Amino acid sequence: MNAPRIGPSDSALVAAVARLGRQAKAAATMVRNASPEQRTAGLNAMAAALEAHAETILSANEQDVAQARTEGLKEAFIDRLALSPERLRGVVGAVREAAASPDPVGTVLADWTRPNGLRIQRVRTPLGVIGVIFESRPNVAADAAALCLRAGNASILRGGSDSARSTAAIVAACRQGLAAAGLPQDVAQVVPHTDRAAVGMMLQGLEGAIDVIVPRGGRSLVQRVQEEARVPVFAHLEGLCHTYLHASADPTKALAITLNAKMRRVSVCGATETLLIDRSAAEVLLPPIARALQDKGCALRGGPEAVRLFPMAAATAEDWRTEYLAPILSIQIVDGIEEAMAHIAFYGSGHTDAIVAEDPAAIEAFLNTVDSAIVIANASTQFADGGEFGFGGEIGIATGKMHARGPVGAEQLTTFKYKLLGSGQIRP
Repeated sequence: MNAPRIGPSDSALVAAVARLGRQAKAAATMVRNASPEQRTAGLNAMAAALEAHAETILSANEQDVAQARTEGLKEAFIDRLALSPERLRGVVGAVREAAASPDPVGTVLADWTRPNGLRIQRVRTPLGVIGVIFESRPNVAADAAALCLRAGNASILRGGSDSARSTAAIVAACRQGLAAAGLPQDVAQVVPHTDRAAVGMMLQGLEGAIDVIVPRGGRSLVQRVQEEARVPVFAHLEGLCHTYLHASADPTKALAITLNAKMRRVSVCGATETLLIDRSAAEVLLPPIARALQDKGCALRGGPEAVRLFPMAAATAEDWRTEYLAPILSIQIVDGIEEAMAHIAFYGSGHTDAIVAEDPAAIEAFLNTVDSAIVIANASTQFADGGEFGFGGEIGIATGKMHARGPVGAEQLTTFKYKLLGSGQIRP
């Protein structure tokens, strides 16, 4: 399978992408009115189709990875791009988990009766058509298609040109599963062109077809989406995540959590990029943690006190602002929890931040004060993942504060409407 390349004229591109919008809007109406059982059957059929076409998907991904290596792309990027049989099984598992999760559509959020007898219900309802623009990670295509379907939505998916073959193969399998379950294939569509103009059209809303845009990628992509979008955006900024080791931290726990938070997978947005350590405990905590990180191949960059306590490169001002997505960690010694929280507030991206501590008051202060989408006590920042939350995967981690925040699962892909049930009431 060759990567899709823009071939038609501009007018043909406009017509083709606009057609995706019309098809998605029609499909969204149908899937909104489907029963929860029908949507569940569609998800299970999608998972079965992904399994059946595993060889095709992995072959397409091998071509994408080979091209990425030829083009000299960084290993962190290739790690995000690559699918192995184990990772593909994880993709299938996430779709099945979405199928097993509660269907949010129609859930009554509130129900009350006014003195005049008028009954009012607030009820979950699908958003409609979700445009998902993502880079490098082809698994996002399956996650997004599944979660959108679980929430009664249709999806239009636009992956990066580097993962075009993989994304096309995944979406083709999902569409086959939808058809097998008797649902419209256009519930999940992929933009078949790598031309950046297609992204611009999605950001304009495809003539009113797209209800929400979800960007999943680096800072430049998210900035473009936020600047150009004419429809609501679930912002997913970079994951500049921190782990803070309080003076009361248990050394064994601090070592295990820090290693996992940084090195489990360095290319995920929940990977810790900056380690903050209380000055009063730094001589005990820093050397064994730094040594263990270096043994695993992690390059360290420290502030002046960190460099004094353990040999490492000196950090620059830019290090505190950098999402490495690589085996690199910046380390800063801080004078207590207030300074740690101030550092996070100034340099952080509002994604995920963690404290390791045994002091209950310190834990409570950190969880209540740090204003990130996800705040964690005594666990790895790599739990910033919709699957780990039990959401059946995620489209991304929303770092904004409107509507969706944190892992964007099926529930976050719904809105609500009010149903008023009367018996002849009129206003005086």
